[in-house]
Amino acid sequence: MKNHQYAIAKYNLKIAQKELRSIHFLDEETDKIDNPSALLKHFLMTAFLDSQSIAIRGQKISQMMASFEEDALTYLDKNAPLSKIAFYNIALQLLHFEVGEDFLIDNSITKMKTLNLPIADVNDPMNLYDVTCAWYLLLNTRTKHGITLIDDLANEGYFAQNYNSFDNPLIFNGKSMPVYDTSNLIREVVYVEAPLDTDHDGKLDLLKAEIIRPKESNKQKVPAILTASPYNQGTNDADGEKLTHNVNYGLKHKTPNQTSLSELSTKESVDLPAPREVEGKTRKAEQTFSREQSYTLNDYLLARGFAIVYSAGVGTYESDGVRTTGDASETISATAVIEWLAGNRVAFTNKFDNNQIEAYWSNGNVAMSGRSYLGTLQIAAATSGVEGLKACLVEAAISNWYDYYRENGLVMAPGGFQGEDADVLAVETYSRQKSAAEAIKNKEVWDKQLKAITEGQDRETGDYNAFWDARNYLNDAKKIKADMFFVHGLNDENVKPINVANIWKAVAPLKISKKMILHQGQHIYINAFQSIDFSEMVNLWFTNKLLEVENDADNLIPNILVQDNASEQSWYEVDDFDGRENVESVSLGTPEDGTRVENNQVSFKDNLSDDDFNKYCHNAKQWQHDLVLGDSQSTMTDNRVIFKLDKLDNDITLNGSARIKINAASSQNFGMLSAQLVDLGEDYRLSANPLPVDNKRISLGYLWREDYLREFKFEKAKSPFKKVAEGHINMQNRNNAYQVSELEAGHFYDIEFDLQPNVYRVKADHQLAVIIYATDFDKSIRGNQDVQYTINLENSTIELPVNKD
Repeated sequence: MKNHQYAIAKYNLKIAQKELRSIHFLDEETDKIDNPSALLKHFLMTAFLDSQSIAIRGQKISQMMASFEEDALTYLDKNAPLSKIAFYNIALQLLHFEVGEDFLIDNSITKMKTLNLPIADVNDPMNLYDVTCAWYLLLNTRTKHGITLIDDLANEGYFAQNYNSFDNPLIFNGKSMPVYDTSNLIREVVYVEAPLDTDHDGKLDLLKAEIIRPKESNKQKVPAILTASPYNQGTNDADGEKLTHNVNYGLKHKTPNQTSLSELSTKESVDLPAPREVEGKTRKAEQTFSREQSYTLNDYLLARGFAIVYSAGVGTYESDGVRTTGDASETISATAVIEWLAGNRVAFTNKFDNNQIEAYWSNGNVAMSGRSYLGTLQIAAATSGVEGLKACLVEAAISNWYDYYRENGLVMAPGGFQGEDADVLAVETYSRQKSAAEAIKNKEVWDKQLKAITEGQDRETGDYNAFWDARNYLNDAKKIKADMFFVHGLNDENVKPINVANIWKAVAPLKISKKMILHQGQHIYINAFQSIDFSEMVNLWFTNKLLEVENDADNLIPNILVQDNASEQSWYEVDDFDGRENVESVSLGTPEDGTRVENNQVSFKDNLSDDDFNKYCHNAKQWQHDLVLGDSQSTMTDNRVIFKLDKLDNDITLNGSARIKINAASSQNFGMLSAQLVDLGEDYRLSANPLPVDNKRISLGYLWREDYLREFKFEKAKSPFKKVAEGHINMQNRNNAYQVSELEAGHFYDIEFDLQPNVYRVKADHQLAVIIYATDFDKSIRGNQDVQYTINLENSTIELPVNKD
């Protein structure tokens, strides 16, 4: 384990004393203690509050060692001078590190440093003030099990012994503590009236929202965290599978055009029905629910006094409307719920009686959370500038739907989801049809809506058009007023990193607080990692934004935090992401794999035998392997060109998008080019997905829900390569994604395109390689067409974004 903590707020003796009193470690009795060892013993006896008798608490202390010779109880009862080493011998055991297995007694200070755990700047031997400050810091230190010691104590019942004796909310070191009774939560359903009529029934759409909040919120208002999830009310997986598009068809020549970007903007005003007449008001909901599709970070926050709201939006079960996949209607689906939580919109207890219910328990401050589609709707809502939205925790989110389903004039799939598109996603999330009556009643309007999505998405050309422009949230990024916290996987092939890079650039000039964490995962959550205090950072962030506690969150949380790809459990800060401030242009040179060079040109083809084509269609992983490592006997040898750059003498870090610049021709009047940047070198590399740590379960509150501790680890065997980035382009869209240029067979064109952005450390003795090819079996259409591509090696380069340091 190597600990990285960023959410420990600054403190001094005065703060430590005040906050330790607030959680009952200091009181009038402790003011009489005049011996450091006695004070530490008192802290330990108090920490074991879950043990009812004094004898059992002493027994627990006696099970720890303070030195080689003495257990902690014997050592402390002597009231002898308290050494710093003895304090941290005890501290490590409280943090669940085992003597002999994890550390050696009397080597505690060194071990704390090795684990990167914080050490108090105190005297040796320690005085009373030293013990107070060191204990305060220890309570805020993460255990071996990936949670802070104070949270560990809370999970054992420290606060639950008497919830009523603690402040509500209780702020400790800038973070909200789990002093809310999760065994007595309120679960209620409301129907928010949105300014939409997506099913054209002449009535404003009512949207179901599920609320889970502490019972204490009836007396003291709490902030709300909205997770807008179209999956929350169920999905239609079988229907989505049926609609999945065939991708085994060929590229076609497109008619050239000179479309301008301004022509694609199609924002239209819509006449809406009048709002419902309110016929009564109540504070009591009429509907409840048993178990929601929760997010474990939300569960963690719920125990700390944040109400959690789940809403699936238009066209989902028990809501009105139809699905629209990413357009303004979905944005309004999210903002309508935010407006209700902020006191600016009407909701009802059911869909018939017009009985209004207010969010009387809400303090009016709203945040959003969630990953993927859930994060996407956060960007959508934020770019509306909706009042009441104070902060967003945006994880693995789409900022422009074109970048999800298309790329540079090509129909592209999210990695692993060949044939999916906006219409497929609409069908999968149209859970309203799970009600037979609703499915029959709305069949005609739904069929019409689905047809419009299918036509609008345009799988024929792959061009950027009005449909995609209406789903490009970057257009309205300047409207964002909420503070933004982005989290994204640098290896995410579902929602590719270009999405977070572009929204990060878009918010750069805005006067809001903005943070970003870039991890080595794919499309995952990171709130239960051992090496980083992500949950505590979020707690600090939301406590500041929603409870308005001055805890210095904006300065404590790094602006950009990156997980290292070349070592385990390592995180570091960078100044910018994809800024392209230090670009090195490198000639692609001459292929080294035996590719024939004639007149300073190299060629490759795109078609394969039927057997090989079918093999790769069903095994993209094998295709990727053969693309990179295939020898002269490989089926891919003639279907790509590999350029190997010089081996590295020193480590370098790439930060941003590499750019391919080549002069190329197609043997047809259509063509596509793809490229990968690959790290070659036999080495141990991080696992593709985080792995469980000793199958340890993390409690999210006292007798509350749990999560599994996870961490990336080096794979057990070395691997020969790692894909760093990739990119694709339709040769007819060489100017941009919305304009189509002519392509004459055999004619050479200058073509530039960016690869996906990354922050990646390339180790010394490794070698970067650039692979140029056409069909991407994992993501692009696959026509197996008889096309030959030729590259003019003169002036063909790759621009590498190398970090200055």
